[in-house]
Amino acid sequence: MFKRSGMWRDVNPTGMIADFREVWKQAGRHRWRFAIIAGACTFGVFYVMYQQEGSAPHLPPKVTYITVLPEHRTDAEIMASNIANQKRKEAMALEQARRDADVRNLYKELGRWSGMDVDKIARDADAQNAAEQKAELEAIRKRRAEANAALQAKAEPTTAAAQ
Repeated sequence: MFKRSGMWRDVNPTGMIADFREVWKQAGRHRWRFAIIAGACTFGVFYVMYQQEGSAPHLPPKVTYITVLPEHRTDAEIMASNIANQKRKEAMALEQARRDADVRNLYKELGRWSGMDVDKIARDADAQNAAEQKAELEAIRKRRAEANAALQAKAEPTTAAAQ
């Protein structure tokens, strides 16, 4: 009725059943214990496998390009937009500087009303800022001098070898 093909051609279920009966008889009175232990082990393995969670690799992100600017702008158009943007940035910086000056003046006025010597405080703050800037510039000059010395030291052996 069923035609066996491939590797199933060599499988004989009657032999398998006969072997199982023989092992079942040889187990004696402990056969149910072995069956329960085997079933528990099988259940445990399948339970652990069921609890595991697998996931496929994430899909690559969908990239959306910025489409605000026209695709085929000329160099002149790019330059004009850059200049306009720079002017806008400079105007915003000037406005921010004006607001900062207004805030400083308000604090100075508040300090005067409180009885502080705001001019002395401003001079001290300016002197401290100048000293910090000077120290920063000196550190930059020192790093540049060290870098130049290292470059010269590196270049000298090759110059001597060439002579």
